[in-house]
Amino acid sequence: MNTLALGPSWLDPDYLITTFGLIGVLVIVFAESGLLIGFFLPGDSLLFTTGLLVTTGKIDVPLWLVCTLIVIAAVVGDQVGYLFGRKVGPALFKRPDSRFFKQENVEKAHVFFEKYGPKSLVLARFVPIVRTFTPIIAGVSRMNYRSFVTFNILGGVLWGAGVTLLGAALGKIDFVHEHIEKILILIVLLSVLPIVIEVLRARSQNKKSAAAGGGVAGDGDETPPPSSRGRHAKR
Repeated sequence: MNTLALGPSWLDPDYLITTFGLIGVLVIVFAESGLLIGFFLPGDSLLFTTGLLVTTGKIDVPLWLVCTLIVIAAVVGDQVGYLFGRKVGPALFKRPDSRFFKQENVEKAHVFFEKYGPKSLVLARFVPIVRTFTPIIAGVSRMNYRSFVTFNILGGVLWGAGVTLLGAALGKIDFVHEHIEKILILIVLLSVLPIVIEVLRARSQNKKSAAAGGGVAGDGDETPPPSSRGRHAKR
């Protein structure tokens, strides 16, 4: 199978799996689930490709064991992210931008967490970048630990095992083998779609707020100053 790399060759799921094997997959899942440097890694397409390669026999490990290990890596990764957030706290929001850290990513995850609450830990699993920073924001917000663990495990199972099983199921279909490049591109586009929707929605709200503010200012400009009204009244 020769997949299309969506960016550098070292970010191509097929290249990563071929080069580093199942251990590499687990390390990437762990890093993307809660380490600041893991937000750019190809989580969704990597899991899908892993499931497909298990089905085709290129990964000689039982599917149930692969799914179990991936879920553990995802859950532990979120756990590390949460503990990091609790330790770092508000200082994270003051950290300057760098090559591997952008303050806007923290803000996106914070808005996502505030909007969806504890269930954001499940939803964020399916949103690139956001899934890396959400457990950290949960730690910064000092989310109830028992609730965090519950939603962390639920999200890890649905995402880690779910996407891998989807790849394994579709891997049995010839059409998938023939169009694997297009399918991986589609997976990436679908996973990024929630971010695009949120950005467009935020821009729309900003435009409405700006228009509303302009309207208020305009109305105020049309009102004559008190002194002018006084002179008109005297006349």
